[in-house]
Amino acid sequence: MAGIYLHIPFCNSKCIYCGFYSVVNREIREKFVPALRREISLRRNFFDTLPREQRSIKTLYIGGGTPSVLPASTLAEIVTLLKENFSFPDSFEFTVEVNPDDITKEYAEALKNLGINRVSMGVQSFEDSHLRWMARRHNAKQAEEAFAILRDAGFENISADLIFGFPLLSMAQWESNLKKLISLSPEHISAYQLSIDENTALERLASRGDFIPSDEAACSLQYAMLQSILKEAGYEQYEISNFAKRGFYSRHNSGYWERNPYLGLGPGAHSFIGNKREWNFNSVEDYCREDLYEIRQGESLTERDIYNETLMLGLRKSEGVAIAKLLKSCKSAPLFFEESQDVFKRYLSTGILIKEDGKIKIPPGKFFVSDGIIRDLFV
Repeated sequence: MAGIYLHIPFCNSKCIYCGFYSVVNREIREKFVPALRREISLRRNFFDTLPREQRSIKTLYIGGGTPSVLPASTLAEIVTLLKENFSFPDSFEFTVEVNPDDITKEYAEALKNLGINRVSMGVQSFEDSHLRWMARRHNAKQAEEAFAILRDAGFENISADLIFGFPLLSMAQWESNLKKLISLSPEHISAYQLSIDENTALERLASRGDFIPSDEAACSLQYAMLQSILKEAGYEQYEISNFAKRGFYSRHNSGYWERNPYLGLGPGAHSFIGNKREWNFNSVEDYCREDLYEIRQGESLTERDIYNETLMLGLRKSEGVAIAKLLKSCKSAPLFFEESQDVFKRYLSTGILIKEDGKIKIPPGKFFVSDGIIRDLFV
């Protein structure tokens, strides 16, 4: 299943925590579509090494940055470019990320008319004081209003993001955020623990001692509450940070975890096919240069990389990783698997890992410490 990710590198302002590449520069936006046209022309044969029946694009994800800062007419140009150069079936998952304050009745209807059938909205919190601290552009009321507008426009697959694990957030507020979001009944919910990424305002605050992260115990309690409340509300946890009503798993993100091929377009976007990974440089200025310029670099994965990546991505999912798939991931996989048997056996005997139906999985109660478990299993 092939997918395309298109990175829109523009925001109207930067959130305190965001480590994704984006710029506020408005002047360069008019140069983006011509630059994208050039990249698409150079990459239109990206999937040609796949069997013909696998070249059809099953998922398209427009992320950022903030795609919704672009006019719908610009997004329409982009969609036309993609459809002119790649093969799309009659039905495919088409997601766009939006900010609540960008959503109007007219904009939502325009997105629907473009064929977008899944919207991912960054809510993050329903506490206005938290949103101001995060430097979000919207308030809680706008998030609720945007959700209603998207529903009225006919969107039947809406995902919403929340953030937990920061000192301002009490357990009572976290519970309130979760129950408020559940009351809106999105089909999909992603929840992420706040992290300090490089080159962010939050990193600068932390380096000065003006921000002290929440301790792990508090974050663990909030994660457990997340799992409990969403499960009770009928949401299935299918990945460490992702929950959905049945039938509404993100097909695009699931493709990443299955190591399916995908093409990344735009500054900062990543691509993967076969055993090769590539990434575009984080510079919209260089990306939009009219003269020929190398905008990406890449690497060929070693067998050890492939094995560890298959293991890591599989164990992030609630269903776990199939042992047969792991053993077939590369020629040396059986040897690598044998090397880590002592750790596997110890974790299986203590319940840190579960083995059933030919799969190895991390039980939901251990997801919060999954990074350490997975590291121990690497070869």
